Amino acid sequence: MNKANLSLGLLGALVATLAITWVFNGQGVIHNDPKRNIYIPEVRQMPLQVRAAYNNEQMFFQYRWASPRPGIHMDAYRFEGGKWVAYGEDQPGAQNHVFLEDRVAMMVDDGSVPEFAHYGGYVAIGSGMDSFTNPATEKDINAHPYLGKDNKKQKAVTKYLPLTRERPDDWTSIVPQERLDTLKKAGYFLDLWHWRGHRSNVLGFSDDQNIGPIRDGDPGKNGWTTNWDKDKQQPKYMFDPKRTGRIANSWQDLSSGKIGQDDPYYLSDDTKTDFDPGQPWKEGDVLPLRVLRTFEGSMADIRTAGGRARWKDGYWEVTLSRKMDTGDALNDKAFVDGKVYNLAFSVHRNATGRRWHYISLPVSVGLGREASFSAHRFSGDTPPWTQAWYEAKLFYPGQVNWPLLTSKRHPGQAMIKDGIPVKHYHNERQLSQYGVEMEFFEEIKQQWRLTVLAGIFMFVGVGFGLLRLQRKIFSGDK
Repeated sequence: MNKANLSLGLLGALVATLAITWVFNGQGVIHNDPKRNIYIPEVRQMPLQVRAAYNNEQMFFQYRWASPRPGIHMDAYRFEGGKWVAYGEDQPGAQNHVFLEDRVAMMVDDGSVPEFAHYGGYVAIGSGMDSFTNPATEKDINAHPYLGKDNKKQKAVTKYLPLTRERPDDWTSIVPQERLDTLKKAGYFLDLWHWRGHRSNVLGFSDDQNIGPIRDGDPGKNGWTTNWDKDKQQPKYMFDPKRTGRIANSWQDLSSGKIGQDDPYYLSDDTKTDFDPGQPWKEGDVLPLRVLRTFEGSMADIRTAGGRARWKDGYWEVTLSRKMDTGDALNDKAFVDGKVYNLAFSVHRNATGRRWHYISLPVSVGLGREASFSAHRFSGDTPPWTQAWYEAKLFYPGQVNWPLLTSKRHPGQAMIKDGIPVKHYHNERQLSQYGVEMEFFEEIKQQWRLTVLAGIFMFVGVGFGLLRLQRKIFSGDK
């Protein structure tokens, strides 16, 4: 019977090997791949604290989150080798410099985008998305009759809502303008509050945007222009030495944080003067690529309460305010006492941009109504902020879009079709893991095939061996 025991031991070892392969399937496949726009953050979940308040005129939201340093810079020109070299978003994921600002954003809906209450920002992620592995090409965008160079609406495909497309899985299939107008009048858009640590915070604003056929700014002017003279191939402005004590900042002082929130690190009407190429420019001198200005029109609706948000002791605390009703029903969601609103949040930190952010599942805020958290009604001009924070769980979403989620490729397609909210069958940790796995879907699928094939061969081999052993035992050959 020694042969029988050996065979059973071999079978056990093969089964254990198969189990280990099954458990660790996918390991070694997942890695950063800049050529495919893949960068996997080490930390894939983070908390965001939020609370809200309102009076008769104003709606307030306050946010708090951890950030190891204040991301207060956005793009720059560095003097090197006798030339001004631009630094900004140079690679997927975290940059190797500090010139990418921290951000917090909030999507707002009043129930006019039904899927949003169940699936949050996922509904706004379609095909061809910028910074995905296979984004729409600039050539295709330029040739598009709605988005392209004639209308100059977009340089890359960003967020859009499903009903703005004839086929939601095809970013090019935008419905006719008449239909877009009808959807907008019906409130089929998301209001987007977008606070930026450099471009909006310095002058006390938040970017005011909306999502419909594209992610667009509200009518008016945003808060920045570009600091570059194309004809002279040099910056337009430098720091005014009479008011700031310098003509430029140094790369080292900005990178180390020696120049902080209270120093002149930005260009605006209060700090700039015309660029002088005759100045004694030094290697490593830095000038901001952005020139800040006052927001105008509907874009100026959202303000940073108290002037500027500040980073302190490892945390940002940002308070934004806006009129309850701006009067711009085609771009802003009006807040009404007694209603419930659906929200979804995102945060950029650690010099990351584009899709390398953390997002939340949808949560609700109630104005005099029960919801995920309730806005505090107060009297006077300033909220007392005595209520507890609501903690939203944010996660890295990877490359998951609405066309995928609503396709047969997704096992949960039927649940989405039935309108079952995602929080009923997935948590944030799982969604983060799934998001990463989708970035390597083909590689993991191939590894599963090999695992199954190896398992079949092992079981066939063991079965054949046991059969031969059984015959020998019963034939008396021991």
